[in-house]
Amino acid sequence: MLWILLTAAAAPLQVARNALQRGLVGDAGPWGATLVRFLFGLPFSIALLAVVWALTDGPQPDPSARFWIGAALGALAQVGATAALLMAMRRSGFAVATMMQQASLPFAALLGWLALGDRLAPGAWAGVALTTVGLVVLSWPKRGAGRGALAGAGLGLTSGLCFAVALNGYRQAGLALEPHHPIFSASAALVAAQLMQSLVLTGFLAATRPAALKAVAASWRSSLGAGFFGSAASACWFGALALAPAGPVRAVGVIEAPIAAAAGHRLFKERLSLRQWAGGALTAVGVVMTALG
Repeated sequence: MLWILLTAAAAPLQVARNALQRGLVGDAGPWGATLVRFLFGLPFSIALLAVVWALTDGPQPDPSARFWIGAALGALAQVGATAALLMAMRRSGFAVATMMQQASLPFAALLGWLALGDRLAPGAWAGVALTTVGLVVLSWPKRGAGRGALAGAGLGLTSGLCFAVALNGYRQAGLALEPHHPIFSASAALVAAQLMQSLVLTGFLAATRPAALKAVAASWRSSLGAGFFGSAASACWFGALALAPAGPVRAVGVIEAPIAAAAGHRLFKERLSLRQWAGGALTAVGVVMTALG
């Protein structure tokens, strides 16, 4: 059950990265803050790949078209997911946006079943359904909610859908490269994805918002921390996806929700309503059912 340990390790690392990125949104904007996790995480990911390559006796992979398609699809979807999540945090709060992002669980399970033929037990599907109900309760707008709150909910769910596409894309890339060395395959896919993400976003911002690039460079200390935590979290996610279907991996990863709630309260003075706690509890039960199913 190495994939469970990797996913459990990814959750707090991801919350730390999101918290650091949230602080960068003001100056760099959502796209600049999105670039941070990829550009500043790339050196750490390359170093990790070198270590894994040495520990696995130096495999010589031959990347196929399936590998590059999966990595590119995952990379682009993850860029959109991260930007949507950061904008949702500004409208709905850190904890609520993180919880709504867990919509990637039902989306990931369905996409994995349709695109990759991943099969889940009936109990796991029941857990996915219960988690979906919990997310609906969590994201249901308050009476009289303004457009900002509704937009935040929509952005959080959009982030979840994009993350589901990314998870399955990365799983496909890992399976296509070196099936006998899944951790090496995951590390290689991570480097390929982050390189593409860094090039695309840097070019996009250079052409449209050069001031955002300057803001990213000026906040390099915080950016380096976000890059490190982002690289570590992604390495754990990629490794887990090379070992298990995206649905169960995303299910165990929902443990980041209570961690995000605690971080949101401590760092950003956020409070959750009773309804939001109830939705979070339903989501947690659904996660356990999915993982055990």
